Amino acid sequence: MTTFRGVDHVGVGVADLDAALAFYARVGFSDVLFDWRGRVPEHGRDARVAMLANPQSTPVGAGRIKLVQVLDGDGPPPAPAGGGWGELGICEICLHARGVEGVHRALVAAGAESLMEPLSASTTPNDVALDIAYVADPWRGKLELIEWTGLWHSLPGPARAEGVNHVAFGVADMSRTRAFYERLGFTDVLFESTDFFEPMADWYPGDPPDQHMVMLMAAQGAAIEPVVLDPPGPDCRGEWGHIGPFEFAIGVGSLEAGVAELERLGVELKGEPVTVDVGSGEWRYAYFRDPDDLYVSLVEARY
Repeated sequence: MTTFRGVDHVGVGVADLDAALAFYARVGFSDVLFDWRGRVPEHGRDARVAMLANPQSTPVGAGRIKLVQVLDGDGPPPAPAGGGWGELGICEICLHARGVEGVHRALVAAGAESLMEPLSASTTPNDVALDIAYVADPWRGKLELIEWTGLWHSLPGPARAEGVNHVAFGVADMSRTRAFYERLGFTDVLFESTDFFEPMADWYPGDPPDQHMVMLMAAQGAAIEPVVLDPPGPDCRGEWGHIGPFEFAIGVGSLEAGVAELERLGVELKGEPVTVDVGSGEWRYAYFRDPDDLYVSLVEARY
């Protein structure tokens, strides 16, 4: 039995959770699995947390979105300064879409900012065709839209998002990160590129850095896309709950089994496993330390 089940969800900090629920419903995340307020013990913050699923999710868009609004102190921490794409920290949420151009057009009409107009490309080394575009959500979080036209044929129908395809995050050492996450089931390489993606050039304040990116897939769930920049750029890990994408979680069928496997692998937990009563069921999770000390957890969904 597979212990780890790929990326279950990506966490994104927002300033207004009600407005965020309305925005992400436009992207297809209309199923609110829970909407909870309380003290998040391991981070010591009062927050409102909502877990969203897309009823049109597919095998290449299997992930969910977790919205977080920090309620205490000065409210949601600001997004880390200096983020272009690929700096140390969480870069983006990527949604798989049927009809990237149509989804992009609909989001811009709904108030999102276009960061990259739709275009077609292919990835190395397997020459997998794709359509891609970017928008910013109302809190400036990067939201990638992708359709792997050379990998997956969606069911017929209108342009639509189909769930989270992957989460991209900046790391310091690609070999170290790959070795770590391969032990957690991310063993299949969809693409690897050391070429700079020119449509991103305007996102950087000066000369754009060299980019090394790899997409690693697991048998289930969404994928991961670690990135190394040269030169590295600022540290954009930020505080828990900061505005924009800030964490992701790997799914497990049993939290106890997942934690036991992490301990067997020598992976350090960051605090004890937590069970939260969210009304519709239980939200069970445990944070662990990855090579770059990102906000990463295991999650067992009982909601």
